[in-house]
Amino acid sequence: MSISKTEKAELVKKFGKSAGDSGTPEVQIAILTANINALSPHFDAHKKDHHSRLGLLKMVGKRRRLLDYLMDKDIERYRKIIKELDIRK
Repeated sequence: MSISKTEKAELVKKFGKSAGDSGTPEVQIAILTANINALSPHFDAHKKDHHSRLGLLKMVGKRRRLLDYLMDKDIERYRKIIKELDIRK
């Protein structure tokens, strides 16, 4: 259900400033988006899994807060990450 270490490393390499940079908002947003997208098919098969749904909602909320922070800090970086990850808003 979660993304693998190699997928996470690829996201860090793509969106981070260096290979070990996992703290920038872009990297965190990309990792959360990948986790959210990986969980979505699970809920098609398991409609009554409310425990996992709560975790999904927490991830969506955290991603939203990171996006709001990035929008306040640097609108160009915000627009770039929204476009690359194809996140609605």
